[in-house]
Amino acid sequence: MPAASATTPAPTVLDVEASGFGRNSYPIEVGFVLPNGHAYCTLIRPEAHWTHWDAQAEATHRIPRRLILERGLPASEVAHAINAQLAGHTVYSDGWAHDYTWLGALFDAADLTPAFKLENLRALLDEGQADRWHTVKAQVSSERGPQRHRASSDARLLQLTVLRLRNAL
Repeated sequence: MPAASATTPAPTVLDVEASGFGRNSYPIEVGFVLPNGHAYCTLIRPEAHWTHWDAQAEATHRIPRRLILERGLPASEVAHAINAQLAGHTVYSDGWAHDYTWLGALFDAADLTPAFKLENLRALLDEGQADRWHTVKAQVSSERGPQRHRASSDARLLQLTVLRLRNAL
């Protein structure tokens, strides 16, 4: 499947995996897909005060805490990399409220301000498209076959679903 259609440019879509939900959760992986199809994904090493861990969240994203401790990049490095690639973009997320909070934690830890604007992916859809979202997303997911539940894979699925909905006859 192409990353973009000739009729409608693809949106930049971002996804965040986290240590859990709630007040003390934090980002453990961030990924995004640009309109040209370029994908970025990285694990984030927890800051010393980021200690919350939810076993149910780990069962969903299948990223063990030991992996992020071993292979995650420092929050500052991740925030700088995201800003470098997304500066000036409007970026869309399907979990806007959670992703906004988790990105806030990431950028606070890095003592940076995001150089991009985060918007709710729902803003890209009209009512009819929103009504068909789950059905079309399931179709696109089925066509793609098994994928890891990871941030960039999820972002690509969301981007392809938006394109399918926008370009439906």
